[in-house]
Amino acid sequence: MRTDWTRQEVAALYHRPLLDLVFAAQQVHRQHHPANQVQMCRLLSIKTGGCPEDCAYCPQSARYQTGVQRDHLMMTDEILAAARQAKSDGATRFCMGAAWRQAPQGREFDSVLESVRAVAELGMEVCCTLGMITPEQALKLKQAGLTAYNHNLDTSPEFYSTIISTRTYQERLDTLASVRQAGITVCCGGILGMGESDDDRIGLLHQLATLDPQPESVPINMLVRAPGTPLSGQPDLDPLIMVRAIATARILMPKAMVRLAAGRKQMTREAVCLCFLAGANSIFFGERLLTTPNPPPDEDADFVRELGLEAMQPAGS
Repeated sequence: MRTDWTRQEVAALYHRPLLDLVFAAQQVHRQHHPANQVQMCRLLSIKTGGCPEDCAYCPQSARYQTGVQRDHLMMTDEILAAARQAKSDGATRFCMGAAWRQAPQGREFDSVLESVRAVAELGMEVCCTLGMITPEQALKLKQAGLTAYNHNLDTSPEFYSTIISTRTYQERLDTLASVRQAGITVCCGGILGMGESDDDRIGLLHQLATLDPQPESVPINMLVRAPGTPLSGQPDLDPLIMVRAIATARILMPKAMVRLAAGRKQMTREAVCLCFLAGANSIFFGERLLTTPNPPPDEDADFVRELGLEAMQPAGS
């Protein structure tokens, strides 16, 4: 579990011949994880739209005309019903996302805490992504039963300002520090296909691998081009770039859950299969990921079965 990787070492890994890289990643994967097991996760948008940030990829930004309807924070009973359904469908991790720049104080945050407590009582892993949070808020989430907090770095430090101007890279790192200080596990990854270079992908992977401790969860997303956002006209990303990034992440962060997140609907079955071979061992299932489309759950279930993969069971089952 090294956290002292140099950027040159990460680049050397990333640029290995693809088949050699995938083979090495699968060997590392089998040393640290069950070979044919995948964790099924469900992601629910509990407060949608109206975010003041200017993230160029995000259809929930209030700055862009994307057609996303602005909805208030969901009530705990609605969220709990969705979590129960997710558990019934095979999910062992339930993630709640709210389109905030900074998690608010007061009534809304208290409602989130109530929802975290309710979902935790189902015996599921509970993850939230609420924007920036203070150390005090992180501690309250931990006390409510939160398993993990998601806060992505998105891309390399060098490319970051091209995508976002309303929040600094350091602010993202500060939020991760607050999460870690509270004893909550870290879910942190990035997005590929935003116009970044290979060097930027290497920079993102280097940032993640040198966090100390490393993230327990690393979601790798492919850009889903949302009409109305500045990145809506980006060209297709070669899916082999996703494979290469996942394989590199698996070698750099051997114990992490590497999550094949947004963008699966844009990939062929063969490309997704290569991502699993490269070390991905988690997917998000359900018709939508926050506001972006995702493969239907029955299609995912059939595909997982065809590959001979088994859904991870809840801890202690």
